[in-house]
Amino acid sequence: MKKYNVAILGATGAVGQEFLNLIEERNFPFDNLKLLASSRSAGKIITFMGKDYTVEEATDDSFKDIDIALFAGGSASTKFASAAVKHGAVVIDNSSAFRMDPEVPLIVPEVNPEDIQKHKGIIANPNCSTIIMAMALKPLYNQAKIKRIVVSTYQAVSGAGKEAIDELDNQVAAIVENKPVEATILPSAGLPKHYQIAFNVIPQIDAFLEDGYTKEEMKMVHETHKIFNDYNMGITATTIRIPVYRSHSESINIEFDEEVSVEEAKKLLAAFPGVIVQDNPQEQIYPMPLFTSNQNEVFVGRIRKDETVAHGLNLWVVGDQIRKGAALNALQIAEYMIEHNVL
Repeated sequence: MKKYNVAILGATGAVGQEFLNLIEERNFPFDNLKLLASSRSAGKIITFMGKDYTVEEATDDSFKDIDIALFAGGSASTKFASAAVKHGAVVIDNSSAFRMDPEVPLIVPEVNPEDIQKHKGIIANPNCSTIIMAMALKPLYNQAKIKRIVVSTYQAVSGAGKEAIDELDNQVAAIVENKPVEATILPSAGLPKHYQIAFNVIPQIDAFLEDGYTKEEMKMVHETHKIFNDYNMGITATTIRIPVYRSHSESINIEFDEEVSVEEAKKLLAAFPGVIVQDNPQEQIYPMPLFTSNQNEVFVGRIRKDETVAHGLNLWVVGDQIRKGAALNALQIAEYMIEHNVL
């Protein structure tokens, strides 16, 4: 099997580290591996598959002879994407920089793999909460047209990066030890006010827009429209941060044009690749972040009819934000490109 030269930009962060875990787990066919980060992390040694790698400071020249560049997200994406493409690499980007660019495919491989072939050097990974929702919507969307979606998310701190995970740790320790609690990250590091997340729920992810919705909420709307190439679906979202390490949860209410029964929905979801149905209310079986963390699949449960509309269903959907919501989805895009020779 042919092997590929791979660069990971943001290698020391949570998503970058998950890239490494998955490359090993999935026997991804890499030849040379280059680990890149900011000057702050340059020089760190990362041991991977028995070999020591020195993290390099990313520059425009870092992508020479690279076939696949996995960008973990952040401002570095806009800084280095064009340079990577000029050197011949295909960039698979986890940031929001290119998602709504009409020239850049926005991909969930199980949902719209056909769009990968339209790439011009950059492919965008959707927002984590969008990916998790899209996985549950697709098998149902294939069965019946969706008129409207109402989604509320309960998002783990991993969505705000390694610093937010550390802050939750530190806050819990401070509370247990009866010490002052410091908050510097959430709801978003760039905002003027920050709130404690330990033993709290914050109804804000990212900055507010003029209409009262947050950027995160509108990402779910716009990205879902683009992925499904269906701009007639009504979508409204409320995104919430909860004190969970990793694995996002979503309550999704779907209104269809025609009837989709609960049993039919369960069969469609169970047959869809990358989805696991956990739905046995009598035995208290349903998805929870505690058990879906570090798992590759998206889990669906609490599937029930919405009695208030003609053709409605409620779903409870949970998926690991760092895996399927970020690193795994990006790596699956690369795997698809290799398998279908569209690099």
